[in-house]
Amino acid sequence: MIVSWSDLTTYVRADCRSRGAPLSLRGWLFDPVLRFQVLMRLDEYLLNTGKPLVMRAPILLWFRRLSVRLGFSMGPNIFGPGLAIVHYGAIVIDPTTRIGKNCRIHVGSHIGGAAQFVAAEDVHKFSPRIGDNVYIGPGAKLYGPIVVGDNCVIGANAVVTKSFPEAGLTLAGVPAKVIERGGNGARVIRGAG
Repeated sequence: MIVSWSDLTTYVRADCRSRGAPLSLRGWLFDPVLRFQVLMRLDEYLLNTGKPLVMRAPILLWFRRLSVRLGFSMGPNIFGPGLAIVHYGAIVIDPTTRIGKNCRIHVGSHIGGAAQFVAAEDVHKFSPRIGDNVYIGPGAKLYGPIVVGDNCVIGANAVVTKSFPEAGLTLAGVPAKVIERGGNGARVIRGAG
């Protein structure tokens, strides 16, 4: 979680390394996904450090406008450092989901909580928890109170509705099942150590 300026710069650098492109003026001007990720991290910083809404509002509005334009629906504090959003297009993530460091996520992915009415303090119990160094392929769907371990690969169009806490799995199919064991997260560029 970003709670200081130092954390903010660490997260942004890790995100850029995971995307394979340094933060530059050219990238800022011509890469809307990079701009989205930096604005998301800046919004997280302003939110987590308790800055007044007057300071947060311009960044939040810019972030929301870019979210709609790119087709992303996700809130703050979901991802650890080293996020790589590969393309713009529909990506929907429940705001109570938590994903570890070095996540690579593709277009068409949907990650959501269980469709239940619960008390606000229990909502996190019904959302996915995804480990570090996880690759989420195009069109993957992850739903409910599930756990996905570190160094896992979730294949294109896989539908994950149960937990796979073991590390190094490759999941594919509808419903998802293990097709390979012993992976090391090689599909992910590790921007965060």
